[in-house]
Amino acid sequence: MLLELFFKGGPIMWPIALLAVITTIVLVERGVFVLRARLQKEPKAVRTIFDLVERGAIDEAVAVASRSKDPVAQVLGEGLRHRDSSLTEALSEGASDLLHRYHRGLVVLDTAVTLGPLLGLLGTVTGMMRAFSLVGGGELAGKQAAITGGVAESLLAVCFGLGVAIVAIVPLNFLNARAEKVRRQIEASATRLEMLLARKGSEAFALDRAA
Repeated sequence: MLLELFFKGGPIMWPIALLAVITTIVLVERGVFVLRARLQKEPKAVRTIFDLVERGAIDEAVAVASRSKDPVAQVLGEGLRHRDSSLTEALSEGASDLLHRYHRGLVVLDTAVTLGPLLGLLGTVTGMMRAFSLVGGGELAGKQAAITGGVAESLLAVCFGLGVAIVAIVPLNFLNARAEKVRRQIEASATRLEMLLARKGSEAFALDRAA
């Protein structure tokens, strides 16, 4: 039934179908990524890193970050490994790389949300043009089926185009919200790490002056 409707939608259905296939591939890949990221979360490892840094056990904190698969812990570990040269730059680079992984494929979903209805609209225009060209011939006898087919073509193209957009927009919003949540977590954790290291540095300087 669906295949029959597809062929009735006219030639514009082929680019809509291609867009639907690409969107489905991206959705599957993003679904696997989200599931894997959820399984890799280790809030305990992040807390352990902060506790070790607060106690001055920087090398142990780096070791914990290296063993952890938690993305936030990995960003913190990257910063700690470069704490003496470019802490802020290392944290920024690690965060950028992580967020790039979270944003991968979102441009495809955004394109599907925009392009799907536009392709459907294009199918509407071509279908209605075909129907009106038959009406313009003057004699309508025996052409009712062809005219109806042109109208059906336009409606089917819109339906399938909107369907692709609807399927893409909910995951797109969810993935954008998730990426924004991870960005806030990284920013908060990076700021806390910089404050801890600055405080440890101030304490070490005060001890040196007292000695």
